[in-house]
Amino acid sequence: MVDRSLHISANSLAVAVLRGDREGFEQREFPNSAAGHQQLIGWLLRQGERVRVCLESTGIYSLDVALALDGAEAIVVAVLNPKRVLQFARTLGRSKTDKADAQALAVFCRTMEFEPWRRPSDTALALRSLSRLIATLVEDRTRVGNRLHAAKGSAATPRCVLQELKRMWDACEKRIVRMRRRAVDLVRQDADLERKFRQMTTVPGIGEVSAVTLLGELAGLDPEMSVRQLVAHAGLDPVPQVSGTSVRKPSRISRQGNAYLRRGLFMPALGAARFDPHMKAFYQQLQLRQKAKMQAVIAVERKILHAIFGIFKTDTPYNGAKLFPQIQLS
Repeated sequence: MVDRSLHISANSLAVAVLRGDREGFEQREFPNSAAGHQQLIGWLLRQGERVRVCLESTGIYSLDVALALDGAEAIVVAVLNPKRVLQFARTLGRSKTDKADAQALAVFCRTMEFEPWRRPSDTALALRSLSRLIATLVEDRTRVGNRLHAAKGSAATPRCVLQELKRMWDACEKRIVRMRRRAVDLVRQDADLERKFRQMTTVPGIGEVSAVTLLGELAGLDPEMSVRQLVAHAGLDPVPQVSGTSVRKPSRISRQGNAYLRRGLFMPALGAARFDPHMKAFYQQLQLRQKAKMQAVIAVERKILHAIFGIFKTDTPYNGAKLFPQIQLS
């Protein structure tokens, strides 16, 4: 078994090979294109050996490479959290170049536990692309809305500017509505996704809009993930802050996971803490224990992930009494 690693950028793939029978690295570079992916596969398999390949998850740049490698015989792929790899690379004291990054990945691949990547379904990949486009459009709408609000507050703003900003806002809104409809239509074409979509909307705070966002990020994940792995994937796992024997600050979340998923949980958490009696009681208990408002909201976000994990595993609707057995409602 030969370990290889890929450092991926928009235009190139830096490859580092670490063999067990020799010291040092063998390195090559290929174009990050469909033709370059085929050249890479041919080079990886030139010795006729089974190959393990580690690469970082860098959005669309890494996805096409991972899909190409996963479709090749005798290649097993692991897609790694970039922040986790960065922390590992810092312990090696290497410089920040594409070649050095590829070398650090190769050492990581050899040293750490190798977890093979599971290729998501084509529908799951399409839904993720749609949900992320919607997230981008929502950000655009917010920026335009802020500019429009500021412009309305100034007597110096010409009427033509106000009209143009209003047209821009309306255009963003129409695109968002259109893309959300397409996302829901896509979900309804897949029986498994439609079932999960319906189950998610039984969780208080999760409506169709939030369900599209969350399912877009969850549908492509390994179904064998544990709930702790799911929480860590979202970057909501607590990290102790300890320095020596004297500095012990309150734990904070790692933020080393999927930012789209983390952002997608925020509004459902606010809604659940307000309208679901079990979530509300849990939220209020945290505040009575002097937890800051944002800490309590993040705790509710984690509970929502636990709820989603449970309803997916059991194929049953949300049940607050099961999620919070210690909370007795009057």
